[in-house]
Amino acid sequence: MISALIEQTKKTAPVVVGLDPILDFIPAHIIEKAYDEYGESLAAAGEALWQFNKEIIDHVHDLIPAVKPQIAMYESFGIEGLKAFAKTCAYSKEKGLLVIGDVKRGDIGSSAFAYAIGHLGKVQIGTNCISAFQEDFITVNPYLGSDGVKPFIEVAKEEGKGIFVLVKTSNPGSGEFQDQILNTTNESKTPLYELVAQKVAEWGAEAGEDDENSYGYNPVGAVVAATYPEQARRLRKIMPQTYFLVPGYGVQGGKAADLTHFFNADGLGAIVNSSRGIIAAHQSERYQEFGNALFATAARTAVEDMIKDIKGVL
Repeated sequence: MISALIEQTKKTAPVVVGLDPILDFIPAHIIEKAYDEYGESLAAAGEALWQFNKEIIDHVHDLIPAVKPQIAMYESFGIEGLKAFAKTCAYSKEKGLLVIGDVKRGDIGSSAFAYAIGHLGKVQIGTNCISAFQEDFITVNPYLGSDGVKPFIEVAKEEGKGIFVLVKTSNPGSGEFQDQILNTTNESKTPLYELVAQKVAEWGAEAGEDDENSYGYNPVGAVVAATYPEQARRLRKIMPQTYFLVPGYGVQGGKAADLTHFFNADGLGAIVNSSRGIIAAHQSERYQEFGNALFATAARTAVEDMIKDIKGVL
């Protein structure tokens, strides 16, 4: 699947749209229509999320290789929200997009395999083998160690898919754990996130490449935030064959000028995500002329501006 991501990125841009909707982002005309049909209910909320996502996908699918729906925004509305998540993933696939499920799962044994099968694999129901969400990649939390990551790698390899392991995240509090210095036997000081990066490189090497179109990259990627460019410089050296999923651009403070170290000399190696900066563009001062009625056009314009911004420094 990393081969497909690379090929689609080369045709478009190293940009991912995060589909992280909340009701406050959704124009009133969409919400009111959902209320008319379902009342003020969870079902109405799920319908509003789906219709909002659908229109954005329709307007941006030709510009980007992938979308990244954050499952928490859907789970908050229970089963109805998860229905919207499933519809969003399926429709994105119909429009030719890859889907990165931002699910941040992490567990061990049968639980890890169940999560992996639910999001990357297929579940056997009688004589049918069915994919629940149709994601191509998911994010994985490595806190439980190899026992909590390898089940995801195993299922991903079986299905020809991939994962992105959390290494250095964009939140200000990430340093509470990730930046802690480990006790070492030499004079070098190694923060925890670098040890995780070393393991990601090791897991990736064990997994191997998809095929000759992988350009040397493997299906075990890393989440490395745009808000920490100096750390990215070091992490790129530790993980030269690892694809980076880069959150934190735009609203969270990451700038295009900071992204050069995330990419390799071949111009590959990273995809940059923006969520609120795209899907809520119509609420920002920069794109206010579009208004609620043209929210998806505002999103498309924001994607075009992001692509121009990033390509300008690469």
